[in-house]
Amino acid sequence: MGQVSLRGVHKRFGEVHVIKGVDLEVRDGEFLVFVGPSGCGKTTLLRMVAGLETITEGELHIDGLRANDVRPSERGAAMVFQSYALYPHMTVAENMGFALKMAGVPKAERDQQVGRAAEALRMTDLLNRFPKELSGGQRQRVAIGRAIVRKPKGFLFDEPLSNLDAALRVSMRIELSRLHQELRTTMIYVTHDQVEAMTLGDRIAVFNQGRIEQVGAPLDLYNRPRNEFVAGFLGAPRINLVPRPAEGASAPHRALWQALVDPAHFARAECAGLRPEHLHLGAAGTGIAATVELVEQLGDAAIVHLRVAGLAELLIAKVSAAEGRVNAGDAIGLLPAVETVLIFDDQGQRVAGGLA
Repeated sequence: MGQVSLRGVHKRFGEVHVIKGVDLEVRDGEFLVFVGPSGCGKTTLLRMVAGLETITEGELHIDGLRANDVRPSERGAAMVFQSYALYPHMTVAENMGFALKMAGVPKAERDQQVGRAAEALRMTDLLNRFPKELSGGQRQRVAIGRAIVRKPKGFLFDEPLSNLDAALRVSMRIELSRLHQELRTTMIYVTHDQVEAMTLGDRIAVFNQGRIEQVGAPLDLYNRPRNEFVAGFLGAPRINLVPRPAEGASAPHRALWQALVDPAHFARAECAGLRPEHLHLGAAGTGIAATVELVEQLGDAAIVHLRVAGLAELLIAKVSAAEGRVNAGDAIGLLPAVETVLIFDDQGQRVAGGLA
């Protein structure tokens, strides 16, 4: 499963249309991440690639050959699920080598392949332990090792880190990135966590209601999102979306709009997007008048939630710790970095803005 091609792929469960005409090319050796909210179809599409779900309409090609009716075991992919599904009565080594044993691989060869996988995952010292003696992160590494020993052409990951705590997720992301660099094997990874998507993927496919909104490199999608959905889904904290002021809108709302939107784009602009790191704070009487509602101190930075009169949603600024020395109730001025503003039309499509 080096190169994967999806052409006009649909999936229906009875009357429910889950995947709605997906076209996608997965490059040989790349790490591609499927990201999107729960229920958007990303796991269903992954299972269709694996052969665990049938394709209602369209074609799947693997390494240039039509694979719609190819059995899962013959597609050359190993799948890693959310649950570790380890045999509790087997050691780590036995768990990792079980599929090889069932395939009739001699013990000496099994041990060699298990040893190589364990070395790649830095878990040689765990081979004689049982699953109950392992942490969650170690168990997930065993599950990945079990997939590696099969020497697949590709890996399919279905939210494999979702059961881990925050610290373990970070360390496992590092391990997966390192593993991909070493193996240079095609990997398709499903997650609803946009931080995982941004840090792991060579490219990201953003899903929404059974369709792919945009595919591209992480920073391309972050800096030049195709539409409001992609802009809003990628980024933490969320992007600030400022709607066109209606007739009779407050003076601060109108002033903010005029500061964000170049007059050349007024006719088409219905919404302006500004990332929190591009919204700076100034003294009261400068910039756009705002009031501090809440400050979240992160140590090296602060997340400041701001009220602009007339706006339904609070604005969010991510600033340095020094700049974030403000308190709830303070009157301040907003100084947006206008060169970074994204402009969206009435269909939610980006029509201007975006960093190079």
